[in-house]
Amino acid sequence: MGILSTTGLTVSRLCLGGNVFGWTAGEDESFAVLDAYTEAGGNFLDTADSYSAWAEGNSGGESETIIGRWLARRGNRDDVVIATKVGMLAGFDNQKRDTVLAGAERSLKRLGVDHVDLYYSHRDDPGTPLEETLAAYDRLVRDGKVRHVAASNFSAERLAKALEVQEREGFAKFVALQPEYNLVSRAAFEGELLATVAGHGLATVPYCSLARGFLTGKYRPGVQVRSARAGAASRHLDEHGLQVLEVLDELAETRGTTVASVALAWLAQQPTVAAPIASARTVEQLGELVPALDLVLSQTEVDRLSAI
Repeated sequence: MGILSTTGLTVSRLCLGGNVFGWTAGEDESFAVLDAYTEAGGNFLDTADSYSAWAEGNSGGESETIIGRWLARRGNRDDVVIATKVGMLAGFDNQKRDTVLAGAERSLKRLGVDHVDLYYSHRDDPGTPLEETLAAYDRLVRDGKVRHVAASNFSAERLAKALEVQEREGFAKFVALQPEYNLVSRAAFEGELLATVAGHGLATVPYCSLARGFLTGKYRPGVQVRSARAGAASRHLDEHGLQVLEVLDELAETRGTTVASVALAWLAQQPTVAAPIASARTVEQLGELVPALDLVLSQTEVDRLSAI
């Protein structure tokens, strides 16, 4: 457990992604995964209004609805930190004032809660003035519907500009950034974006922490994997990816743990990272991830992976 930047929120080292709920995991499977995650000591849930609109027959909000039903069934709202997002669902795919405010109301209703702990701008909207967008997020904080606000998929330049506007106008400030970041996709974050996050004291909560499943170790040359993400994960099967897997295999064997948990532990120990996000559609898959809640690599092990 650790504190998420300046928020005072205590979060586990692994954040459970809700993008599979209502997509590759039905309600019963989702409940089982949520139960197993919290029983293992996890308390940080990540979802979005757009999850999982891309699945046939869905229109968005399915993940939030499932999480809301689970919270109601278990009566454990105060035991978990809930993060959701607005800005990528059809009809709500911008950052205009009315979109942000209405999106929050819809998310609260689906989740069955009176507030969310962390509310993300799911992606930047250059077509809407930052002053308008950030005033809306500030309003939600002042109204008690959102405890803290954060950004996802922002460039370093736009993130710095947003923080400048928030400071100037006295708005609630972003406390975290959610970028794509993992052991085989590092360049986009480890540079100006990381410097901006660190310089402003933000936390990083990376998504695609396992490179869409590649860093679980199940994708190997000549191995066919039946998964909705197989195509995206398999693109990492190059010389670099195989070198990463070789070291992950060795460290996992030495530690008596899983390849996925070593990859997540490396990410959790990177500068500014509070909790990597990873999802699981079954309890068995979750079992590959939860050792990361407690696994701490030595600096030598971290450096070996970083050097590849």
